[in-house]
Amino acid sequence: MSDDIEKRACELAVYIIETQSTKKFGVSKSTVHKDLSERLEHCNRALYEQVKEVLALNKAERHIRGGMATRRKYRGE
Repeated sequence: MSDDIEKRACELAVYIIETQSTKKFGVSKSTVHKDLSERLEHCNRALYEQVKEVLALNKAERHIRGGMATRRKYRGE
């Protein structure tokens, strides 16, 4: 695996762990997902375990955030 790809995967993981959120990283969502779910597991197992917890929490809560966004949309906020 390329050192640049491993470095990017680790940087993405550290950001997500520190902020508990995702943002635009200048690469596609599928690339971010592949970096965090496949590549990171092989290059840094400890980071992988931490980021997996954050992503699982975000996935569990996303239906709530979506409902709140819809409510704001129809209230005109």
